[in-house]
Amino acid sequence: MPPDSGFTLTSPEFGEGRSIPRRYACDGDDTSPPLAWSGAPGDAASLALVMDDPDAHGFVHWVVFDMTASASGSLPAGWSKSPDAPPQGTNGFGRVGYGGPCPPSGTHRYVFRLLALGEDLALSGSPTAQQVLDAAAGHILDEARLTGTYTRGG
Repeated sequence: MPPDSGFTLTSPEFGEGRSIPRRYACDGDDTSPPLAWSGAPGDAASLALVMDDPDAHGFVHWVVFDMTASASGSLPAGWSKSPDAPPQGTNGFGRVGYGGPCPPSGTHRYVFRLLALGEDLALSGSPTAQQVLDAAAGHILDEARLTGTYTRGG
């Protein structure tokens, strides 16, 4: 992401580096958290989102692709289970859609990466995060990140 980029990703439920509420984790409701973005490039054709856990070797929790591009927008809580959700990929749990934080021990970080792309990826089926990232390579106009933390039983 360019240092002067105005592309940002936030959540009304947790701030950068802050704890993700339990209801969005495996020991809660396991529903996707609300997210909001602003400053996406005007020439973006689509958006893609990947959420992973760098403390668990990049374990993938959520993959979304070919979202309608807009300079600013938001996703409501639970959106991953909505029939109106755009295509979603297969997460590390082997399921399509969102799988919340579920660290085996300690506090883990969870990184939400929102990619503004110059074209739709038009992938079929339920691709993995790596397949989405590979298809996005060379088409990323900008990237916004949000990192949350989670400790089970907390």
